[in-house]
Amino acid sequence: MPQFDSLIGLLDSRSFGTVWYWLVVLGTWSLTGRSVIGVPAEIVSRARTAIQANEGESPLVLHLLDWLSLVLPRWHLGRREGACVLAVTGFVLTSLAIMGFGYGLELALAAFLLLLPLAILFWLRIALARRLAPLLEAAERGATPVPDAAAEAVRRMVVHRRLVTVLSMVAVAVTAMLGALWSVVHPYGF
Repeated sequence: MPQFDSLIGLLDSRSFGTVWYWLVVLGTWSLTGRSVIGVPAEIVSRARTAIQANEGESPLVLHLLDWLSLVLPRWHLGRREGACVLAVTGFVLTSLAIMGFGYGLELALAAFLLLLPLAILFWLRIALARRLAPLLEAAERGATPVPDAAAEAVRRMVVHRRLVTVLSMVAVAVTAMLGALWSVVHPYGF
């Protein structure tokens, strides 16, 4: 039983040995695949089917572009906001990595293994939103035909979804391997 008389004692509590941590890991990564930057995966797949069937400006394609017009402004980061988010994320992840790998604190290591891939996912989503915004603006202005803009948006979203799938598999596998290694090296948690 860990002692909670200090912050270090709290951070040294068991993580890899509890079912709750693994439920959080698996639940987190199963939820990340349900949408692409806030657009449900079903909307993307329906629009992809309509584009492949050459239906032009079908309601499904327009529905996807409508979703994008709603969710893309949420993913816009200015230079200052991006720098602040990057600085805070870097500080937190570096601190957790030092406490986890350097000082051997199990909870810090577990949090680092959970948060690092989520930080990568966040920046992938920001990059996707920056690539999709000009497509949406060109379609709204009429500079690009709606089916062409939607086809390019769907292609980029499908590539992003595949990247997220690979990232989730790697994150769960690395977490499982390091968690198992931790449990073997520290059978009693210390």
